Amino acid sequence: MIHVEDLGEQGSVRSVTIDRPERRNALDHDALEGLLAALDGVTDGTRVLVLAGAGGHFCAGADLTGVEDTAFVALLNQVLGKLRAAPFPTIAAVEGAALGAGTQLAVACDLRIAAADATFGIPAAKLGLMVDQWTVQRLLAFAGQGPARAMLLAAQTYSGHEALQFGFVQRAGGVAAGLEWAHHIATLAPLTIAGHKLGLNQAEVLPVDGPTAAYDAAFTRVNPADLMRVRSYPESSGLFVTGVDDTDGIAAQRSVCSAATAAGMRTRCVEVSGGHDWSVWSAALSDEMDWLANRLGLIP
Repeated sequence: MIHVEDLGEQGSVRSVTIDRPERRNALDHDALEGLLAALDGVTDGTRVLVLAGAGGHFCAGADLTGVEDTAFVALLNQVLGKLRAAPFPTIAAVEGAALGAGTQLAVACDLRIAAADATFGIPAAKLGLMVDQWTVQRLLAFAGQGPARAMLLAAQTYSGHEALQFGFVQRAGGVAAGLEWAHHIATLAPLTIAGHKLGLNQAEVLPVDGPTAAYDAAFTRVNPADLMRVRSYPESSGLFVTGVDDTDGIAAQRSVCSAATAAGMRTRCVEVSGGHDWSVWSAALSDEMDWLANRLGLIP
């Protein structure tokens, strides 16, 4: 799933490849754990790391067949943090899709090289989700105000060629060109590069100790930790949404579910029996209905 190869003299270039072409290299728990192992396993001889995807795509985001939980988010944050903190340059070599978590991986790297037809974007606004504040500020720093706002507020995507024009991507090319670039960087002074990277990281105005209180509150409202997870299934292009038919809020819930149906999303209703702790179910269902209403644009 994650292929690691140490190339060059004394393994100076570590090549890390996400190999899930059947899912366009979308990330699940196993893939993230493999990435962590690849980052933890670097040697003293590693001078550059190149992150790429197999089969013509970099990473199409999170694998929505079953990863929407806090453990996945925690693993992803560890991977992003390690890419940023590595004492050597990290390069994202992007071909094809780099969407959602794929763009997050790219912004966590120091440098980006991309094929002209690569695609960058964060479609969180289409999914009713939010990315962490670190990603927002890192994207802003590397892409600039205009492109960052378009990606986060309008779910805009950009080609590799476009991203090169506004500086988010530093070089045009694919994985082979990325490895060639890495081999060149590996011949430069490693202590100088490590020191410069440290200075660059420290110069970033980022909430490295956690999000601000206001952003954390907004993030929690959109991504509640106790949300009864809404899943997408391979056989359906829609979502199954949990509802309930014996609560005072049924009218509002049915309104949201009706809107979901009208939007082409498949819904189902779950009946809560007396054997359940209603206070727990009620809170979870309320969060889920809020999430769905946000997803459908029903909450201002």
